[in-house]
Amino acid sequence: MDQLVADFLTFFTTVDPIGTLTIFVGLTANAAPEERGRIARRAIAYSAVILLVFIVLGQLFLGSIGIQLASFQLAGGVIFFLFGLQMVFGSGAAAESSGGAEGHDIAVYPLAVPSIASPGAILASVVLTDNREFSIVEQITTSCLLLAVLGITLILLLQANRIYAYLGKAGSSLVVRVMGMILAGLAVEMILQAFVELKPMFDGV
Repeated sequence: MDQLVADFLTFFTTVDPIGTLTIFVGLTANAAPEERGRIARRAIAYSAVILLVFIVLGQLFLGSIGIQLASFQLAGGVIFFLFGLQMVFGSGAAAESSGGAEGHDIAVYPLAVPSIASPGAILASVVLTDNREFSIVEQITTSCLLLAVLGITLILLLQANRIYAYLGKAGSSLVVRVMGMILAGLAVEMILQAFVELKPMFDGV
């Protein structure tokens, strides 16, 4: 039971349903209520597929191409930072996604990746289902815990319409800018953490 609780908390922290809701509110300010629900469901579905694939094939995949999770984190931080700036200034992909621009699905980017299926969540999926340490039954149980966290995240995202009902158009516009600043700040934290993890690689250079 202690291991189940620890695994659940690990997934809850790395998926970060509250932080995802914050990003979702900023990104979907101009979307219709029905569209917000569709975006939320697609984002969770895409994230579930990505994380479950990493549970099954993650160790083999990462080992074969030699990519560190810190590198994923650094790339995700840069993407988040650029997207945050676009939200603050109301331009670029962030502005287009809020308006539902054709050809850009924010359920994929940046919601599914790198927000919900974040580098941390990917790492947790791989580590907590290590084939060398856990049986198939234990891995299936861990996968169910992951799906439970994603379910909680979906429930929170579906509450966004109530948030917008209180904000109104002007309030929503303000939220987009504020959330853009928060997203940029989170991105800087991701980048700094990635540099800390990658620092040993450069110590001997």
